[in-house]
Amino acid sequence: MRPGGDQIIPRPTTVWVRPNNPFSNLDHSVLRSTELLIERIKKFSATVQHVSPAQDARASAVLIPLFNGESGPELVFTRRSQDLTNHKGEISFPGGRLDGGESALDAALREAHEEIDLDPRSVEIVGQLTPLNTYVSKSHIVPIVGFLKDKPSLHARNAEVDRVFTVPLADLVRMDTYVEEQWGEPPNQFRFHFFHLDDETIWGATGRMLYQIISIGLAD
Repeated sequence: MRPGGDQIIPRPTTVWVRPNNPFSNLDHSVLRSTELLIERIKKFSATVQHVSPAQDARASAVLIPLFNGESGPELVFTRRSQDLTNHKGEISFPGGRLDGGESALDAALREAHEEIDLDPRSVEIVGQLTPLNTYVSKSHIVPIVGFLKDKPSLHARNAEVDRVFTVPLADLVRMDTYVEEQWGEPPNQFRFHFFHLDDETIWGATGRMLYQIISIGLAD
């Protein structure tokens, strides 16, 4: 297993770890083709149904920036500041809460500009993944996938972000990278997707989105 950096993962006492990598015997060629991946995300996005946030949930959105790298599609990630109240030091996609009257798309583009200086005019919207809810911050997140025609030159623009980096999508299905864990015992059992990199660990809501993108790409 790759080191995964120094992030502290708050694992409970009871943890079940999947003994095998579900991506190991699959054809990964789509994860090396930006064109094919975008085609599959667009097809999937057409089936996603609009779900309104629960009454106590915070309406939020993230942008999943995708571009064509040397090894195929690459994704842009951020590391959240240690000074934040929730999810400090975790790996995420740029995003945040919707302002009054704002759409999920508008919020995702605005947050990406504010956090990593990504020009909204450089983003071609590909589609949307399935909205998800977080347990800690009680957010209802709409993931928007955007294609960047050129490799971005990005930097942390505000105090919410410590680092901006990119990872080839195919690199995330390596045998030494992905692990599925289930925390707790039924009926209070939760499934988590971990991606251990050389210097960071992706998990939580971002891990769930990433797992969905990979699953869309690898679907028959």
